[in-house]
Amino acid sequence: MSKYLRYFGVLVLFIALVLVRAFAKDLFYDPFIEYFKDAYLHSDLPNYNLMDLLLNIFYRYVLNTLISIGIIYLLFQKYFLKFSFQFYSITFVILLVLLVIVLKYNLFESYLPLFYIRRFLIHPIFILLLIPVFYYQQKDA
Repeated sequence: MSKYLRYFGVLVLFIALVLVRAFAKDLFYDPFIEYFKDAYLHSDLPNYNLMDLLLNIFYRYVLNTLISIGIIYLLFQKYFLKFSFQFYSITFVILLVLLVIVLKYNLFESYLPLFYIRRFLIHPIFILLLIPVFYYQQKDA
């Protein structure tokens, strides 16, 4: 595959990540979207169905992960795919357990733990960390 075709594919996949974010309100059940816009300052957590929330977070995480893995594949070929799958899988389990604990037991008086755990689950933040790490790893090898 030519270098330009790979970079075009990366651009298309980044646009796909943006589209997932843009249409998230329509595609996924997430009662915390409106809450974290401004309601967190003056109201309690909204009512939510935990199973629907976790299932939709799973769908969104998997969709973002598949797109991110595609980007990693196009940029670095097969070198880092196994590590990427393992990283995304382990991170998902850890963050989901933390999210459930925070939601069920409300261990913190602040909204910030819920905000950040949810953010790491629903946004493709890890790709921003992995690309530079893989680039420098590949450069040094």
